[in-house]
Amino acid sequence: MNSYTYLGQLNVVPRWIIFALDLSISILSLIGAYLIKYNFNLSTLDQVEFSRNILILTFLSIGVFGWIKTYAGIIRYTGMQDTLRILFAVLVNFGTFFLINIASSAFLQHSIISNGVLVIMSLSCFLLMVAYRIVVKYAFIYFRNLKLDEKNIVIYGAGEAGVAAKRSFDNAYKVNRKIIAFVDDDLRKVGKTIGGVRIFNASELPRLIADQKIDELVIATYSLPINHKNKLVDMCLENSVKVLNIPPHNEWADGELLPAQIQSINIEDLLNREPIEIDTTGIKRELGGKRILITGAAGSIGSEIARQLTSFNTSLIILCDQAETALHSLYLELSESAPHANICPFVGDVRDKARMEFLFDAYKPHYVYHAAAYKHVPMMEDNPAEAIKTNVLGTRTIADLSVKHSVAKFVMVSTDKAVNPTNVMGASKRIAEMYVQSLNRAISNPNFKVLNGFSNLAGKHNTRFITTRFGNVLGSNGSVIPRFKQQIEKGGPVTVTHPDVTRYFMTIPEACRLVLEAGCMGKGGEIFIFDMGRSVKIVELAKRMIKLAGLIPDQDIKIEYTGLRPGEKLFEELLNDSENTLPTHHEKIMIGQVNEFLFVEVESQISELIENAQKSDDLAVVKSMKKIVHEFKSENSIFEELDLVSKAV
Repeated sequence: MNSYTYLGQLNVVPRWIIFALDLSISILSLIGAYLIKYNFNLSTLDQVEFSRNILILTFLSIGVFGWIKTYAGIIRYTGMQDTLRILFAVLVNFGTFFLINIASSAFLQHSIISNGVLVIMSLSCFLLMVAYRIVVKYAFIYFRNLKLDEKNIVIYGAGEAGVAAKRSFDNAYKVNRKIIAFVDDDLRKVGKTIGGVRIFNASELPRLIADQKIDELVIATYSLPINHKNKLVDMCLENSVKVLNIPPHNEWADGELLPAQIQSINIEDLLNREPIEIDTTGIKRELGGKRILITGAAGSIGSEIARQLTSFNTSLIILCDQAETALHSLYLELSESAPHANICPFVGDVRDKARMEFLFDAYKPHYVYHAAAYKHVPMMEDNPAEAIKTNVLGTRTIADLSVKHSVAKFVMVSTDKAVNPTNVMGASKRIAEMYVQSLNRAISNPNFKVLNGFSNLAGKHNTRFITTRFGNVLGSNGSVIPRFKQQIEKGGPVTVTHPDVTRYFMTIPEACRLVLEAGCMGKGGEIFIFDMGRSVKIVELAKRMIKLAGLIPDQDIKIEYTGLRPGEKLFEELLNDSENTLPTHHEKIMIGQVNEFLFVEVESQISELIENAQKSDDLAVVKSMKKIVHEFKSENSIFEELDLVSKAV
């Protein structure tokens, strides 16, 4: 059996062996101290004194080492904590022996041990106890890594996270990574060393990659600008260097960075933008002490809105969703992460008017964030009636109840697919936008008489309706990035609908921050458009994700083009040709100057549309949608024939 196999089978050395070694070292240190004192000539040694002091030290060490538990640490993971524990034990031993010596001098008129022997013993004991642990630790690492492929690593960032990364790799089991260098932008650190590893200027990274055959780069800094990070990653990918990332410090396990937490960098980290600042003070002032209803609370957007609301001192957050498992999971999460928040999970469907009436009667919300919606384009293309029942009927139900129950603000989450829609999903969201916008105008008119049977409410309520419109969010349920990750993990192929298809992306947290900001700044009737940055080519996104996984596109992982799906278009838009925007005080939020409609006409058309949906007459549903949304032109869909008929007419 070779050394590597033996160490692989060895688990943890029993504590009694460590205790016995420590005790033996303590006794040997005393013997060594006497040898040094008498210049290795023991003929003049007082045997009685020597034997008595060994006996005292033995019992003293058993008590101190047992009390301080010097044996408790696992030797191969010896670190600063273990060293400090040993130092404390040795000092206690020394201090106790020293007090015994003073007491002997005071009462027996002679000391039992020379202070010089005591100092030499304590120093050698400490050094030997630490030294044998370090020797065992590095012997274990050496034999453990003997048959593993060695990987050369550079750590970007010579701060706390960088040091933690090095320590994590040093202690990692079955990981043979050699730290070649640290690199840092801070010139004050350049030329210094950390644990024997030199710190280089970050500008020297390309040379290090070329000269040292670097396999992996660990990004161990949280202050790297996103543009710089993108350039850094691109440079590494071009040189076949895998890029790893350090999680935030608050995610470390008990303050220690585990090797498993140092993982490949996510595409989300590279599509991210500089942090978006919002007026948290203003939001807290407006929402503090209020009861907030979130529909679709278990979804990607709804759940993140709920997470962010927990920091604004709300009186009550009502989580409404029909997906009970996801809703339960969110409730448990928020109960743990925000125990101070008053959270109420409510199982219900926004299409069920009676159930929603009960919700409003019971909880009387001040604000509504309406995120409930069906959003998957191809699926809604096959189920137009269901899209209308949720996206239009559900929105109308919650909007009407908001007016009836004097809700201060109704904030609707919409999508860029509502602009010049080419699919049922996008058109249904555009119709929902039209309804809430026209309703906002109608209820402010004192002469308004008809509000879905609530004519007695006209002119008495001032609910303000606000719409937010943005593109795809990174990592949302069913979005392209989780799908690509699954396909890459399975070995491919990665499927892209078209080589030219592009999309806008925004992270879920930043989208929700802007929803909260827009909701507070809205006066009623606005459609807020979010700055989505630049659009991203989906095939380039796929290639980058494959490279980040350490693989080669079209070699290790094939990319296949499947064709545009029903209702899908190549490019998404945030405004149609007849719309413009006005700026707001927030540079990332604009107000869309969209076409306005009369509520009476919209309500009448929607009633007919919902009636067709209730009959599950999909063809009639889509016909009605095209009458309401004139710019709705189907693409890659069976409903394209309706556009041809309308042209012929």
